[in-house]
Amino acid sequence: MMATINLTETQLAQRERRYRRLPALRCHTADDIRNFVDDVGFCMLFPIQGVEMPNVYHAVAGFEKAMTAKHDDPSISLTWGTKDQSLDKRWWFYAKYIRGKATLISLDLLPYFYALSENLGDEDDYLQEYQDGKLSTDAKNIYEALLKGGAAHAIQLKRASGFYGDEKKSRFDRALTELQCGLKVLPVGVAEAGAWRYAFVYEALHRWLPDVPLQARQISRSQARRVIAQRYLQNVIVSNPPAMAKLLGWTVREAEETLHHL
Repeated sequence: MMATINLTETQLAQRERRYRRLPALRCHTADDIRNFVDDVGFCMLFPIQGVEMPNVYHAVAGFEKAMTAKHDDPSISLTWGTKDQSLDKRWWFYAKYIRGKATLISLDLLPYFYALSENLGDEDDYLQEYQDGKLSTDAKNIYEALLKGGAAHAIQLKRASGFYGDEKKSRFDRALTELQCGLKVLPVGVAEAGAWRYAFVYEALHRWLPDVPLQARQISRSQARRVIAQRYLQNVIVSNPPAMAKLLGWTVREAEETLHHL
């Protein structure tokens, strides 16, 4: 069972500053959000229950604000609008990553996450992962369609990979999330397609950000974990190995060894 993490008032105040959950530090513009993501290194787009990490929505609000379904909420508008605006600009890595939820990772930190993935940066490196049972057949089919046809919006990708139709939607969404969690694909734009005239355009990460695999090859797994853990602790201020392992998908032993080296 995971031990409860208690913070002193000083530690809590430090965390609030790092998360920009203070009116004087809140993000007012897209540039402010860019600076925030570069500062924290990696964060969620919106708060996720059970995930202790900074998020853009709270940084925009300037306090720990509850989520709302109102589309005219200014915090929602700036958060969502900046995310859409950024997709084709390579400001950061944005995809469903941590816990399969919307995550942003700064480009200086992304090679360290990539170094911990199963990717080598080669066009066909996914085949070994598939043969080892670490990549599902659905994800493989979608990825191969993307590799063959190039960047495509979700509707095109469904057709190309044989997942078009409401009865296949959950399988498609699950496999696409798997590919994002595996740092294989990411959304790089928005197309006016589908019933809602809104569909993400997806591309292979190694083609969209070709420098990342090259940089990752120079990074050992232990070095990658140390760099990521250090930034994580700078943000959350206080944590423990089980909490860090659960968040980042590491084993508790890997988290313990990383913290020991730090």
